[in-house]
Amino acid sequence: MSKVAIVTDSTAYLPQEILSQYNIRVVPLSVIWGSDTYEDGVDITPAQFYKKLAESKVSPTTSQATPGYMLKTFNSCLQEGYEVFGLFISSKLSGTLASAMQAVDMLETGKDKIHLFDSSTTSMGLGFQALAAARAAKDGASVGDIQAVAEMAHANTGVYFVVDTLEYLHRGGRINSAKKFLGTALNLKPILTIADGKIEAVASVRTKSKAVDKVIELIEEKAAGKGNIRLATMHANAFEDAKSALDKTAEKLSVVERIYSEVSPVIGVHTGPGTVGLAYSLEV
Repeated sequence: MSKVAIVTDSTAYLPQEILSQYNIRVVPLSVIWGSDTYEDGVDITPAQFYKKLAESKVSPTTSQATPGYMLKTFNSCLQEGYEVFGLFISSKLSGTLASAMQAVDMLETGKDKIHLFDSSTTSMGLGFQALAAARAAKDGASVGDIQAVAEMAHANTGVYFVVDTLEYLHRGGRINSAKKFLGTALNLKPILTIADGKIEAVASVRTKSKAVDKVIELIEEKAAGKGNIRLATMHANAFEDAKSALDKTAEKLSVVERIYSEVSPVIGVHTGPGTVGLAYSLEV
């Protein structure tokens, strides 16, 4: 039976203890700040990122994981005797999956041992899918079985989040000017999700606390009658708000796992500070 290594990207931002426990390999995306480039979660942590964001007059941008880094990671796994199952940020949000495909084409041998999966999401929505795959791999599952687990996790995982301002999403091209203007003019706090691989608005309310309450309500609706519920925080320099939201949700549901995670600096470029959200996984 062949061994299977799970590879994901840094936007999943799984806690280090989970990465270590399940031997999950992470390929970083990049934050570009003027003439400086930082590997997401490697050269810059969320705390460092938000401190610099508050002080800098230059706006950061982001870049997908490179084919070269993907190639290095895939080769390392192959040399250790692994097949690879790679799950990455939505192809509609980043070119990271395309970089993985390019890396496979660049391999001299072992192309047939690399298996790629579009999570259609990011942050802990991706994290839960990668974690489900990694648990299956640790139990000795075949690539085909891991694929089935990933597909089930994909179908039963989601995210809801609230941003303080739409400015960052607009600046990064994730929403159009009309949506940004409407939200700003009405002083609304939008509740966002990722649907069909893209960021979509679910609702808008007047205050952030009410918006977070709505996130909790939406997850309760999704989880009604379900067991094996896993929850994770998503936050951008707003841990206490995110933890409170997760704990309130967990009190009302049959939760088997809680993960306290941040959004990676790359995601923070697009959501801005103060973002609070929850990711859920219902069946896996």
